[in-house]
Amino acid sequence: MAPNTDDDTPRPLRFDTDPGESRARWLAAALVVAVVGWMGSGFVIPAEEPPAEQPVAEAERAIAVAVRQSTAQSVTRYFRAEGQALPQRTALVAAEVGGTIEAVEVAKGDRIKGGTVIARLDDTEQRAALARAEEEVRGAARDFENAQTLLDRGSGTVDRVSQARTALAQARSGLTTAQEALDAAVIEAPFEGTLEDLTVEVGEYIGAGAEAASIVDATPLTVAVQVPQQSLGGIGVGQPAEVSFITGQVVQGEVTFVGTNAATDTRTFLAEIEVANEDLAIPAGISAEVSIPVGETVAHFLSPAVLSLGSDGTLGVKTVDDANLARFHAIEIVSAQTDGIWVEGLPEEARIITVGQGFVRDGEEVAPRAADELDTSLSAEALGTGGMPSPQGGLPVEDAEADTPGRSPLNGDGGAAPGAETAPNGAASAATPAPEADPGAEDGAADAGSETDAPIDAATGTSADTSGETDAPAAEARQ
Repeated sequence: MAPNTDDDTPRPLRFDTDPGESRARWLAAALVVAVVGWMGSGFVIPAEEPPAEQPVAEAERAIAVAVRQSTAQSVTRYFRAEGQALPQRTALVAAEVGGTIEAVEVAKGDRIKGGTVIARLDDTEQRAALARAEEEVRGAARDFENAQTLLDRGSGTVDRVSQARTALAQARSGLTTAQEALDAAVIEAPFEGTLEDLTVEVGEYIGAGAEAASIVDATPLTVAVQVPQQSLGGIGVGQPAEVSFITGQVVQGEVTFVGTNAATDTRTFLAEIEVANEDLAIPAGISAEVSIPVGETVAHFLSPAVLSLGSDGTLGVKTVDDANLARFHAIEIVSAQTDGIWVEGLPEEARIITVGQGFVRDGEEVAPRAADELDTSLSAEALGTGGMPSPQGGLPVEDAEADTPGRSPLNGDGGAAPGAETAPNGAASAATPAPEADPGAEDGAADAGSETDAPIDAATGTSADTSGETDAPAAEARQ
C-alpha cells in the first residue's frame, strides 16, 4: 500500500507492490498441481485392517433342503375336452296345406309323443273334395262292372272294358288325394319330444309349408368335442366316458362316433359321446367337460408348490440323488386334483425337494433333511423380516443368481437365514439390507458409499457377494 503524502490527501488502496499477493498465487497453484497429481495417480489410502476378532467368511457349504420320499404309482391317463350337449334330433313342423287354424291342441313346453295333434285347420273344403272323390269312385266302379257284363254276354268290346278300368283307377287316385288333403289339415308331431316353439294361433291363416312348431328330442343327449391329432389314437367307438355338465350333473356316457376327416381350420377331429337322459334332467345346448380314459401310466402325486422352472422355461421337479446332488427333471402333468397333481417324468423312487428348491441348481451339492427335522418355529425376530421361504411363493426359477455363497434359505441348523425373503418367483431376495457403517468409525468399517444390500450369512455374519468370491467382513451394526 502506497504511503499517504504529507498533505494527508486520501488515495485509493493499491496492492501492486504487496509481497503477499504473489505468495498467495503461488500457493494456490501448488495446491491445484498437488490435487491433480494425486487424482491422476489413482492412489487411495487403504482402510485400516479389521480387528482380529471380527469373523471372516467361511468356505461355502452344502445348502440344507427339505426332502420327501415319493414312490411312483399306477394311474389312469385321461383325455379331457370341453364340448356341448346336443339333442338327439330336432324338427320344424310345417303345415302341408294352407288354411285357417281352427284349433290348437297343445302348449309350448309340453312333452308330446309322435302323432300327437298340434293344431287343426278348417277342413271344410277338404271334406267336400273327399265326398266328390268318393262319388266318382262309385260311378267309375259301376261303369266298369257294366262294361265287363256286356263283354261276357258278347255284346261288349274289350276296349270298352279297358276304358272303364282306367276311369276307375283315376277315380280311386283322386279319392286318395282327397283323403290325404283332409289328413294334412291336421298338424301332428313327427316324433316324441318337447314342444320348444308354437307359432300358430286360432283363427290365423297359415300357408302351405309355413312353420307351425318346433320339437326337440333330448333323449339321449349327444356331447360333441374336438379331438387334437396327437390324442386321436387313444379314442375309439365304444369307450366309456365321464361327462360333467356345467349345471353340476356328472353322468356316464359312451363314445359313439369318431371322425376320420380333420377340420381344415383347427386340424381337430369330431367325436361324439352319447349320454342317457330319460328324465330330461339335462337340457340340450349346455356346456360339458368330457373325460375319457386312454391308458395307464406311472406317476407321482405331488403338491403344485414343489414345481420349478428350468433355465429354458421347462416345468419340472427337483430331486436329490444318492450322491446328495440336486437333479432337475422335466415333468408332464397327468391329471390334477383339488389336493395335488399327478406327474410323470421322475424316477420310480425319488427324494423330492419340498423346501429350498428355488435356491439350488441341477448338479449342486445339498444337505437333504426330512421336513420334520427342520426347525420351522423360529420367531420372526430371529429370522429377520424374511422368515422361512415359502414354496407357495411361485415357481422358483432354476437358473437364478441364487446359487451363490451364503444365500441358503436354511442355515446349518436347519433354520432360515436372516434377511432372506421369498421373491414372487420363488427365489430369495435381499429384503433386509446389512447394517449401515458408521462413517466416523476408525475400526476399518466399510466405506459409506459401498453397497450393503447383500444378504448376511447366518454362520459368519458376512455379506454374500453375488460373484461367488469371498466377501469382505460386514460393517458392524449400530447399537
